[in-house]
Amino acid sequence: METSLSYKLDCFEGPLDLLLQLISKNKLNIYDIPIAELLEQYMEQINAMRDADMDIASEFLEMASRLIYMKTVSLLPRSEEAEALKQELTGELIEYKICREMAEKLSKMTDGFATHVRKPSQIDFDNTYEIVHDSDVLYTAYMSAAGRGMRKMPPPVTAFTRIVAKKMVAVSTKIVFVMRRLVGGGKQTMSSLFSGAKSRSELVATFLAVLELCKANRIAVDTDKGDAEITLRRAKKDEK
Repeated sequence: METSLSYKLDCFEGPLDLLLQLISKNKLNIYDIPIAELLEQYMEQINAMRDADMDIASEFLEMASRLIYMKTVSLLPRSEEAEALKQELTGELIEYKICREMAEKLSKMTDGFATHVRKPSQIDFDNTYEIVHDSDVLYTAYMSAAGRGMRKMPPPVTAFTRIVAKKMVAVSTKIVFVMRRLVGGGKQTMSSLFSGAKSRSELVATFLAVLELCKANRIAVDTDKGDAEITLRRAKKDEK
């Protein structure tokens, strides 16, 4: 029959016991644990155990990975998960500390301890919330909860009204427009093509149409050194 052996390493049993010892030794605040400092002290102890050729239980390595993850999350800006993980660890440490203190008190009780047993009595709990909070605290908590809820909701339709309501001009329609202006070998200045535009979308579509026609060698661009005006005309067959 196989039996599992458990070892007590130095003066602690399990990772929570080790963390409590490190917090007490370094005089850290258990209600506001500096995760980075605690992780450094914890890893030093793990490495010391390895140097002593001790078999490190998986629960110690699991706690190390947990602390590393908490430190990584805490580096992110406005990380609510980091604070939640920190509070969870604090609660576990406080609960473990209370249980350890009670175990020490019970271990000192000898006379008649194992002979007198009392069944647990039924207790009716009053679930009425009786703590009185300041109005500013309630308002801040409500706004925080409402803000988290709003971030999970899709954006309202009004956010897209200005985008959807604007008429988008297709480049293809402006290509036809430019070619018609150059029918019969005529010439047109660049500014004349923009003169009748009624929107920014139409201006952009006209400019893109000119670029597409130049790329396809369907129109040619003439510039006069003495004039900054750009003149457009239909390109000849052999002209590049």
